[in-house]
Amino acid sequence: MENNWKNIKLSEIGKIITGKTPSTKEKENFGGKIPFLTPSDDMDSRYVLKTIRYLTDVGVNKLSNKIVPKNSICTSCIGSQLGKVTITTEDTVSNQQINTIIPNKNYNYMFVYYLMLLVGKRLNYISKTSTAVPIINKNDFSEMVVEVPNKDIQYRISVILDSIDSKIEVNNKIIANLEEQAQAIFKSWFVDFEPFQDGNFVESELGMIPEGWEVKNIKSLMEFETGSEPGAKNYSINKNMRIPFYRVGEMLSETNIFVKKKLLKDRVTSKEDVLVSFDGTVGRVVTGLVGGYSSGIKKITPKVETISSNLIYVLFKSKLIQDIINQNATGTTILHASKSIDYMYIPYNDEIYSNFSLVIDPLINIIRVLKEENKKLAEIRDALLPKLMSGEIDVSNIKIKGEEVKNE
Repeated sequence: MENNWKNIKLSEIGKIITGKTPSTKEKENFGGKIPFLTPSDDMDSRYVLKTIRYLTDVGVNKLSNKIVPKNSICTSCIGSQLGKVTITTEDTVSNQQINTIIPNKNYNYMFVYYLMLLVGKRLNYISKTSTAVPIINKNDFSEMVVEVPNKDIQYRISVILDSIDSKIEVNNKIIANLEEQAQAIFKSWFVDFEPFQDGNFVESELGMIPEGWEVKNIKSLMEFETGSEPGAKNYSINKNMRIPFYRVGEMLSETNIFVKKKLLKDRVTSKEDVLVSFDGTVGRVVTGLVGGYSSGIKKITPKVETISSNLIYVLFKSKLIQDIINQNATGTTILHASKSIDYMYIPYNDEIYSNFSLVIDPLINIIRVLKEENKKLAEIRDALLPKLMSGEIDVSNIKIKGEEVKNE
């Protein structure tokens, strides 16, 4: 290891701020333009691009000492989202479940992000295997010891890792564009019926639909298989003789939980299958995952030849189905939406559905390819991360090309 690496506390990296929630009873606090970050937001993304709620100037003024600037590093410190890390892109306020580091001039903000990502992976694993609600308070968080090099080495490490994540982000933008195209086609065909306006329409329980179509509940067209629960005591970070296991919280990102296949009762998914969450954060839809999946998730497969996996993926991401899921979800702390399937009626025509699959297949297949590329890039990044962050890989003589990543 290089001699210029040293052990420090997180509090030495910069100012640490624990967020706070303004009174939700005072409506004037919410509805403005200042991002209000909570663990319910997408903390799997590298940057905070949007939040569910925003604060007004009135709300922020009550929390003026809680504002964190652009390029601050936010870490979730409680519950199932423990250890999730993201970077602010503008002045932001978080709730009390997040501790934020505002790096000082001696630390590269992107390096701090990757440092906390490594710390966060360990914390996140604890949250998945703990029976109690895990929590890291500000004092314990501040006292955590990490190993850091000088700022030049920080910069070199951050550029190497940033180049990988930047490629992933480019792919994600392409994926988002393809998703929008697929949804636009779906809406045109099955909501607005634009390609069929020259024909006759008839009344149905869904309103006017093209003549020759019928209304069907999707249970007659698709199989729904609920995942299994091997139990937290059987979770492992060891991949040997085990397969990945996905819970609702890991559906949109890579999991670090592995279980023995025999514990899953054959509830295993392949790359072509579609998974949808019906408990917790309901309505998440993914494809391309391989492994086991929890009871909060259902695998959806075709019953009839006219329905393809790609069509199922687009259908369940559509506003039509998402609205049904959310409108029929019950519960307060944890939502449950399995009964929403009973209300999922769609306009159906054998020939049209077959043609639709032919149209969207190229789009969804490209999405699958890009997601697979992202998975491999993430594996490379995750393999490099601990080695770079420990000094095992010496970057002092590596010539870095490309855009610089600096503190701002």
